[in-house]
Amino acid sequence: MTSVTGMRKGYEVDARGFLVRPEDWDEEFAERTAPEVGITTGLTGEHWSVIRFVRETYARHQQVPLVHVTCINNGLKARDLKRLFPAGYHRGVCRLAGVSYRTGFYSYWVDRERLAAEPAPPAKEYRVDVFGFLVDPAQWDESFAVHKARELGMPHGLTPGHWRVIRYLREVYARTGELPNVTTTCEANGLEIEALGRLFPDGYHRGAVKLAGLRFV
Repeated sequence: MTSVTGMRKGYEVDARGFLVRPEDWDEEFAERTAPEVGITTGLTGEHWSVIRFVRETYARHQQVPLVHVTCINNGLKARDLKRLFPAGYHRGVCRLAGVSYRTGFYSYWVDRERLAAEPAPPAKEYRVDVFGFLVDPAQWDESFAVHKARELGMPHGLTPGHWRVIRYLREVYARTGELPNVTTTCEANGLEIEALGRLFPDGYHRGAVKLAGLRFV
């Protein structure tokens, strides 16, 4: 853990610059962190509307809203999110709001009763972390994605649209060693945020990235 300096008060952050305790957040943290996530001209009313929506949702539910929920509630398309937060949703919006995927995600769209049914066991064992993400991306195969889709309660399985996104993520990661952010993924696959949300109701990270056998580190 480290402490952010140069501010009126200290903030304990992790190695990626996320607040360790969301309750320590204040507007100064967002303002001073903005340049680190590519916002060099200050936070506008548009930025604050998104940041406060995430904060208010977290305060009500103790969970972070999924990216498409945030965009729909703020009237944003993928291009708008990219313009406002070039680092992406998790590394941009959530970081400025003082929360991260490790605090959980809240979805208005997923019927959690679907998750009551036990998914079929996978054909082989996969090593995953406490959040269900594959630890070693090299261990991934299509069976992992199919099994995780059942586990996430995706009733119609994986369509060609799902596989395009999953394979895109794996190809970019294999080539660069990094995950593309949500807006880059949408642009590359000709999707708006809402369409990505329909494909992956559990969200970009807990849905698409998890099914691709990858994770943010």
